[in-house]
Amino acid sequence: MNARRLKLSIFGGAVVVLAGSVALAPSAGAASGVNGFTRQISAAAVTSPGSAASSAASVDGAQSHELGPTASGDGATGASSPSVNRSHSTKHSGTLSAGPSVAASAVSSAAANLVTSFDGLYHRQQRLANGGNQFSVEPPDQGLCAGNGVVAEFVNDVMRVYNPDGTPANGMGVVDLNTFFGYPDQFNRTTGVVGPFVTDPSCYFDSATNRWFADVLTLDTFSNGDFTGTNHLDLAVSQSGDPTGSWTVFRLPVQDDGSQGTPDHGCTGVNPPLYGNLSVPPTNPNACLGDYPHIGADANGIYLTTNEYSFFGNDFHGAQIYTFSKSALVANSRRINVTQFDTHGLDNGNSGFTLWPSIGANDINSSAGNGTEFFLSSNAADEAHGNGAGVGPRQSNQLLVWSLTNTDSLHGNNPQATLSHVVLGVGQYAVPSGSVQEVGSTPLVDCLNFTPCARTLNGQPDKFKESEYKLDSNDTRMQQVMLSNGLLWGALDTSVSTSSGSEAGIEWFIVNPSASGGPSLANSGYLAGQNSNVIYPAVGVTSAGSGVIAFTLVGPNNFPSAAFASINASGVGGIQMARAGAGPADGFSGTFYYNAPNPPRPRWGDYGAAVVVGNNVWIASEYIGQTCTLAQYESAPFGSCGGTRSALANWDTRISEVTPA
Repeated sequence: MNARRLKLSIFGGAVVVLAGSVALAPSAGAASGVNGFTRQISAAAVTSPGSAASSAASVDGAQSHELGPTASGDGATGASSPSVNRSHSTKHSGTLSAGPSVAASAVSSAAANLVTSFDGLYHRQQRLANGGNQFSVEPPDQGLCAGNGVVAEFVNDVMRVYNPDGTPANGMGVVDLNTFFGYPDQFNRTTGVVGPFVTDPSCYFDSATNRWFADVLTLDTFSNGDFTGTNHLDLAVSQSGDPTGSWTVFRLPVQDDGSQGTPDHGCTGVNPPLYGNLSVPPTNPNACLGDYPHIGADANGIYLTTNEYSFFGNDFHGAQIYTFSKSALVANSRRINVTQFDTHGLDNGNSGFTLWPSIGANDINSSAGNGTEFFLSSNAADEAHGNGAGVGPRQSNQLLVWSLTNTDSLHGNNPQATLSHVVLGVGQYAVPSGSVQEVGSTPLVDCLNFTPCARTLNGQPDKFKESEYKLDSNDTRMQQVMLSNGLLWGALDTSVSTSSGSEAGIEWFIVNPSASGGPSLANSGYLAGQNSNVIYPAVGVTSAGSGVIAFTLVGPNNFPSAAFASINASGVGGIQMARAGAGPADGFSGTFYYNAPNPPRPRWGDYGAAVVVGNNVWIASEYIGQTCTLAQYESAPFGSCGGTRSALANWDTRISEVTPA
């Protein structure tokens, strides 16, 4: 058996099979907590990424079934195949606000605070992992965690552990996430069988317990790739402080249609149903979807949040919070409690959208209220108004601060945590338009426009006229949140107006969650580039109160680049470049050919990451680390540009360590 493959594990004398989807029934007498619903789930698998080099394919060019079942289009647009990472605001047509007028920051190519920087995972590695039994995937949603002298990176849909200098820890290769979480291949290119669809990874290292945590959303499929409707959050917990060792995996059903112990949230399909032209009808046609999961932690618990949509419909139900006892997870318990909180209708009749859970810098957490976990969210997006099916205001001056108190009760059999929130006034933010890239060589686009090359790539010409595209700039949803120095730090994407015109910028927030009289805004402001866009921010702040905002910088004079700026209680500093991009993004999600009949949605890393280790901050952002011409693309091996990319995408990630100013 390949050293990366999973083992059998014994739980209470029973052999647990580690591959395939596991249906989990609730325990008898599941209880309702205060403003929450409690059930039990069982440990489902034990996995290990192993220390052996991964099995990588050497196939280049495009093969049949390059794109996975949700890779084309967006389920919220009315596509026949439901999708993840949904955004109703980017779906609907209409004029977007120019955003607030702000001063732009100069960009410095010299990063004075940069300790080290190296390339992380990139698309060619993702596509060729696990012997090539993978789809081409965009974007590489960024999970990053660090501790015990190593850095772990999880993206769609591979992971790897690095030493601080960028070399693989313990000689570890690139491991696909289907294998890591105990599933069959993403796509078996010998049998044609499609495995479960794993997406949206996040990870966290908890120094207090010396354990690593990683989570994903998994959509169950029939063998042909059609969705069954059931979907679940997979939470992997390391059994030691070594992330290359063994992990226990828990699977939490989140379809919320009353099956497998879930509550029934009334999600329905549409008429005609989105699954109307699927070859196999879903087993759960009224399933909800636990989209866009993220991980947070305090001293008592691990917290996963999702955006809940109708799986086969357009409606948005509301953000969900799932709470786990940290001690039960670390103890490798056979069964654990999970308490679920539903934000449907809690915001003055509207629902919470993208509640991002906080993580304490260096594991310093809030003990207020017998333990409190904090979340931040925004409400300009269409989803935060009604059921999200209509067009929302797409601009707001409100920040929502959510508090889950009495988290110490998570250790007991009947958790009694309570969820509440307040609304704070902040500066205006608005949904940004796409981010223009510097003009450069786009060999995939050029190949599709050149009939002989298109025939080599796809066996047929492209009937569309392709061109270099703008990147998706996000939709004002909250990004990473950190609790540090007694304050909450967060940021989101917004449209801004500078002397260069309308651009995508960042609004950042510093909140005092424990102020007398309730949470209050300590400071906020904007970050914008000079004639450039700054997108997908991630804030990391040390326990001393100094930190960085990591993001992608892109514009008419900048290829997609990994950049950052300092931040403290007084505000932000200038923009520094961790690594300048080498060329434009040139992937399938920005083309008409691979998205028809839907318009392109040029995907970019749906979130970045920042992690505090001591007095430094590790950051990761998507960027473009290579470039090549059409002639190089067409040269053997076809589509690889000398082994620097795949035929259908060229994304890269950049991991950097920064000492905050």
